[in-house]
Amino acid sequence: MVVDPTSQNSECPVARTLEAIGDRWSLMIIRDAFDGIRRFSEFQKSLGVAKNILASRLKTLVEVGVFDVQPASDGSAYKEYVLTEKGREIFPVVVSMRQWGERFQFTREETRSVLLDNAYGQSLMPMEVRSASGQKLGPSDCHRVRVVADES
Repeated sequence: MVVDPTSQNSECPVARTLEAIGDRWSLMIIRDAFDGIRRFSEFQKSLGVAKNILASRLKTLVEVGVFDVQPASDGSAYKEYVLTEKGREIFPVVVSMRQWGERFQFTREETRSVLLDNAYGQSLMPMEVRSASGQKLGPSDCHRVRVVADES
């Protein structure tokens, strides 16, 4: 994955996020990590992605701080890719994408996976954007402002 130098100069958080984690394979790797996958060979088997692409995406995800590389938890010579706090914070993004896909990308007749909570085995509530006071917000209820960095 080649990092676009213009994205680092972008004032848009969406552009910078897409540059860091926005390609298909990176998001699928992160999704698999949420499902407990930690080793290169496990990611490769789950995703069926070419080894060179997987190696490149994992390298980038480590560089941007989504994963740490650690010795294997079983004491073997392998290494494991462990989500950092920064990586775990991507969970709502993945859930939101999953819920959008569940709603709009499948017909009723199609087989698909769903995400259930471990405690009750129930579907998750739909993700929502809410104001600081708890009010549900849509696109027309929000606006962007430019925040100038403190130069002191």
